[in-house]
Amino acid sequence: MAASLDDDLELNNQDYYSLLNVRKEATLEELKASYRRLCMLYHPDKHRDPELKRQAEQLFNQVHQAYEVLSDAHSRAIYDLFGKKGLEVEGWEVVERKRTPAEIREEYERLQREREERRLQQRTNPKGTISVGVDATDLFDRYDEDFEELPGGGFPHIEINKMHISQSIEAPLTNSDTAVLSGSLSTHNGNGGGNINMTVRRVTSAKGWGEVELGAGDILGPLIGFKVFRNVTPRCFLTAQCGLQFSPRGLRPSCSLMTARHLDQNTMGYLQWRWGPNSAMTTSLVRDTKSSHFTLALQLGVPHSYLMMSYQYKFQDEDQTKVKGSVKTGWFGTVVEYGAERKISRHSVLSATVSIGVPQGVTLKIKYWPTQNISHSVLLMQESVRRVIEAEESKMGLIILNAWYGKFVSDTSQKQEKAKVIDVTVPLQCLVKDSKLILTEASKAGLPGFYDPCVGEEKSLKLLYQFRGVMHQVISTDTEPLRIPKQSHRIQAES
Repeated sequence: MAASLDDDLELNNQDYYSLLNVRKEATLEELKASYRRLCMLYHPDKHRDPELKRQAEQLFNQVHQAYEVLSDAHSRAIYDLFGKKGLEVEGWEVVERKRTPAEIREEYERLQREREERRLQQRTNPKGTISVGVDATDLFDRYDEDFEELPGGGFPHIEINKMHISQSIEAPLTNSDTAVLSGSLSTHNGNGGGNINMTVRRVTSAKGWGEVELGAGDILGPLIGFKVFRNVTPRCFLTAQCGLQFSPRGLRPSCSLMTARHLDQNTMGYLQWRWGPNSAMTTSLVRDTKSSHFTLALQLGVPHSYLMMSYQYKFQDEDQTKVKGSVKTGWFGTVVEYGAERKISRHSVLSATVSIGVPQGVTLKIKYWPTQNISHSVLLMQESVRRVIEAEESKMGLIILNAWYGKFVSDTSQKQEKAKVIDVTVPLQCLVKDSKLILTEASKAGLPGFYDPCVGEEKSLKLLYQFRGVMHQVISTDTEPLRIPKQSHRIQAES
């Protein structure tokens, strides 16, 4: 029932122009060409699986409805002004004869500016996590003689020894400024605390941003911090951060510097230096593909130095199941972890991890957090994308190697960065026709297979593609029109 309601909301919010991938001034011929292409892509008869067939019928009907509205001049003018709700109002036949489409569009542009200003004040991006730690040491290390002396001593002692809850809300102030309000509560072995933070971030250019953070808590005291991010080259970025903590023991300054570089299409290298209460130098190698995630890290510092290696396998299923394992050793001892993660509903993920440490003992960690919904239309494109790729490869045409959509700036690591971008390689490859990809001047979040991974924030589309055997790369803003391939996108041999 909940899934059905979500589907209805998505259909109601779908923009017809974005769905058909046409500009708002598209001619009837352009509408027909896009309509025929999408009908072939989503035709229900191409799918035998009942669930995929149902989803294909839904998308097929949605494309048909969009074409029916936009191909009629009067319905299109009403839709441009009032959206889908306007088409449901009775009496439009009388109004249509009194106002021309040009007059309706002129008023629509004025109302659209006012509507965007209201949306700017209302949009938020809530995020939250709940983490629970369970101490199950007695399941593996118990003293039978002690249990025999106690009533009910035959049962091992298992307890919840820690819990962490965090929540954040983002709100855009202007096109370049965003405010973030976040807070967290934690408890461990009977001792607890919390904090609240306010951050204001300004995007200074397409290459960087800066932010100011103010915080307060009942453990460490007030905090003021500054952070900047900068893309040094297309393959390298740099972050710098400094802070001042007002603790009961006095002022505690800190600073950090991190640089990262793309080593290849799927591999990143990081080098980080921290000075303060936990001074350290850390270097790490991260390789992330569609089927696996590997991390190797070495830290030298006070009070902890360690070597860590982790591996995660991603199953290619609807529930996005992942299994993972890691080993970490240092001055504190050795810790081995293994666990699994799975999407339990359309908007939430649950993970469980068992940690076995010497001398820490055994701990079970359960974590729950909300996630964005991934459109079912991507599943329907799998068969079509293979045919498109085969056709393009046969003539050395346009192959989309990698495509990401969202916000690419990152605070600390690639993992946090990935939380705000989505892989749109398959949807874009399906839009390739005759070795060309054309995207109109509209938000790309409305394209089939896309969704908005960071509501209220500036987004861009990053493409790595191959044409005539030569690598190309381009970054496009969210509403910017895009036509590829282009000679200017070629990656030079020395880079």
